[in-house]
Amino acid sequence: MNKGFVVWITGLPGSGKTTIARGVAEKLRQKGLKVELLDGDEVRRWLSPEAGFTREDRTRHLIRVAHVAKLLARNGVIVIASFVSPYRDVRRKAREIVEGEGIPFIEVYVECSLEECIRRDPKGLYKRALRGEIKHMTGIDDPYESPENPEVKVNTEKYSANENIRRVMREIEKII
Repeated sequence: MNKGFVVWITGLPGSGKTTIARGVAEKLRQKGLKVELLDGDEVRRWLSPEAGFTREDRTRHLIRVAHVAKLLARNGVIVIASFVSPYRDVRRKAREIVEGEGIPFIEVYVECSLEECIRRDPKGLYKRALRGEIKHMTGIDDPYESPENPEVKVNTEKYSANENIRRVMREIEKII
């Protein structure tokens, strides 16, 4: 492959994005492909350590991520980008940045109810937001705008991680 592509995984915090992203990355690596996983918390630390969680900060950060993803994909790397990325317009801009280079972009929506995400709360963020300790928490006092036409929609309440990974891989197989 001369060019890679970008799989942009979006969903509420705690929806299961990272689990799916890691699973897809592993399946692709098993095929001998070059894969880079860009995961929200990790990338924020090294790419946008100054960024908060306001709409403006999130937008600036995600545009940076889109440019990094584009550069990697342009050089033959498959990029799995796992970010809450709550706003449709910012995801649209990320798609434009990537596709503007002729690089395929697959949007994956990890659907999970807010109630289930709060129940899971792997990092304790929802509890803290509900106590007023965290501001701009997606799903609590900041909106999450579900994708209108993602290439893939998975549901982590209805299907297992393995089934959801298989669904994403079916879409990826169309490219590779």
